Amino acid sequence: MTGPITTSRQGDVLILTSDNPPVNALGAAVRQGLQAGIEEARNDASIKAVVITCAGKTFFAGADITEFGKPMQEPSLPVLVDAIEALDKPVIAAVHGTALGGGCEVALASHYRIAVPSAKFGLPEVKLGILPGAGGTQRLPRVAGVEFALELAAKGDPVSAAQAQQAGLVDRLAGENSLLADAVAFANEVIGKPVSRSSERPVTVDPAVFETFRKTNAKRFRGFEAPATIIDLIEKTAGTPYAEGVQQERMGFMKLIMGTQSAALRHIFFAERKASKIDGIPEDIKLRDIKRVGVIGAGTMGGGISMNFLSAGVPVTIVEMAQEALDRGTGTIRKNYEATAAKGRMTAEQVEGAMGLLKPTLNFDDLAECDLIIEAVYESMDVKKEVFGRLDKIAKPGAILASNTSYLNIDEIAASTSRPQDVLGLHFFSPANVMKLLEIVRGAKTADDVLATAMAVSKKIKKVAVVAGVCYGFIGNRMLMPRQVEAMKLLMEGATPEQIDRVHVAFGMPMGPFQMSDLAGVDIGWHRDPTRIENIRDALAAEGRWGQKTSKGFYDYDEKRNPSNSPRVAEIIEDFRKKTGAAQHEVTDEEIVERTLYPMVNEGALILAEGMAQRASDIDVVWIYGYGWPVYRGGPMFWADTEGLKKIVAGLEKHGFEVAPLLREKAEKGEKFNK
Repeated sequence: MTGPITTSRQGDVLILTSDNPPVNALGAAVRQGLQAGIEEARNDASIKAVVITCAGKTFFAGADITEFGKPMQEPSLPVLVDAIEALDKPVIAAVHGTALGGGCEVALASHYRIAVPSAKFGLPEVKLGILPGAGGTQRLPRVAGVEFALELAAKGDPVSAAQAQQAGLVDRLAGENSLLADAVAFANEVIGKPVSRSSERPVTVDPAVFETFRKTNAKRFRGFEAPATIIDLIEKTAGTPYAEGVQQERMGFMKLIMGTQSAALRHIFFAERKASKIDGIPEDIKLRDIKRVGVIGAGTMGGGISMNFLSAGVPVTIVEMAQEALDRGTGTIRKNYEATAAKGRMTAEQVEGAMGLLKPTLNFDDLAECDLIIEAVYESMDVKKEVFGRLDKIAKPGAILASNTSYLNIDEIAASTSRPQDVLGLHFFSPANVMKLLEIVRGAKTADDVLATAMAVSKKIKKVAVVAGVCYGFIGNRMLMPRQVEAMKLLMEGATPEQIDRVHVAFGMPMGPFQMSDLAGVDIGWHRDPTRIENIRDALAAEGRWGQKTSKGFYDYDEKRNPSNSPRVAEIIEDFRKKTGAAQHEVTDEEIVERTLYPMVNEGALILAEGMAQRASDIDVVWIYGYGWPVYRGGPMFWADTEGLKKIVAGLEKHGFEVAPLLREKAEKGEKFNK
């Protein structure tokens, strides 16, 4: 046989081996090869059993998602898995690496499953806004129970082979280096015995399981259609024959895959991969070697940035001006690691290993040994220029010099050195050891290999990186500003902080503008003069209402940081309304969306037109990973496409905004930002 599936024999056992790198995706050629192998076994009396295995690093790690939205080539995956299960000779799935999505469904349709201890099983379709469409929601409850099926299918997280064996999904564990031999031995044991078909097993269930699962995961599933559909489907079909259940599964799958949420989730899946490609730079460019990283500043940002590298096994030299600040910063890093270990996500040895890579110092000259130096000091241009001037004198030739600035001009910072080609922005998001986004800011003179090296480093520390141009606030914060400005205007015109925040949370944001302000600190960027009160924020800051850290900001907070509406804030807002004579009107939820979210799309259009972002999908990635934009809406630019650009333009014009030329042009032509 030609193609990705090859056949071989060991005695009475036919071995079907898939070799379709990198992840043995179940594309058309793989499906056709497997079907042909099953037919060969059906028609050849000398074949008594079949083993399905994979070459390379993994078992089938899922469907070929590049086929989504295209005409399906036969056999479809549901037809294939039914053919596997229908064979009257035992079929053994031999699993290593990951059996994900369609791969897990192939394993479920096989009569027996054997796996190496390091293997993982999962049904991650929910993360693309769909459900397992090849019997996964029907076979898994029959094989491993309803509770296990809900965990795997509705959450989408993989489980270990040991967990799968405990649930009944795996029949036997193999040796890490003897999978095929153990699978063939297993096959020989079951030759001649009646095959065990997953679809024929009964489902036993306690109805209370479903409601408990919904309540337990309500926060996680908020706003998502696919998990709710999966739970409903498993609940509805638990007592029905398999054939009926599969029909319901197919209907649910088709409804989801045709919906906006699945399109949004698939958009982000591909957008994240596109973001790593830098226009105009060859993929094979020679990268700079990063063996040690320097971090200037051991505060919240500096410590968090350092942890990214320590966790990836990269030595870090961290510099502070005072011993107390250095001790406090390194102590926080250790405390964070120990908290992770307490949750079972690290061992004590791993904690010590990470801490052992950290070199705390008060000597700025120690940065001379570093290949990448990241400044995380106070957000002041004068301070940053002074730091980079000092760095220029001591950093080794070829070292990359990076600023963690959130807003400031990278070109101006670079001009304070004699090597602007080595300077760029690396804007980490707080907390830097947790947040996945990294804005890589490309200066006018940043060398191509510097930019490419920064992108490679971001992958090493498991960040999702997006290239941004030099402008105030780059991509994310630049788009945040018009939202915050309009939110404050709406307060003056009759809205309340809680109404504006409620609309944003209902939209799918983790929090609204004023909740975010309280979390970050109302005093951030405040001029610190309590006698100079020019706006509502000044008034709050002057009274020490700095947000959650002082238990009062736009909201009042109890000892557990639970918010409640503040009578004092209502007084301050009313006072400003009277002072300014702002016209009051009843602010609707629709107006809040139009005046806070539409301007973000408008700003995104300006960013694209100016070349500050490479592509619209990059903007979406920034907002998904950096600001909590609901992933099921695909990011602000994708959301604008789904809303309709003409609708966005009309909403902006209704409220007196100047419409970005690119946005207007696309609306008039009936185009979208994401083609």
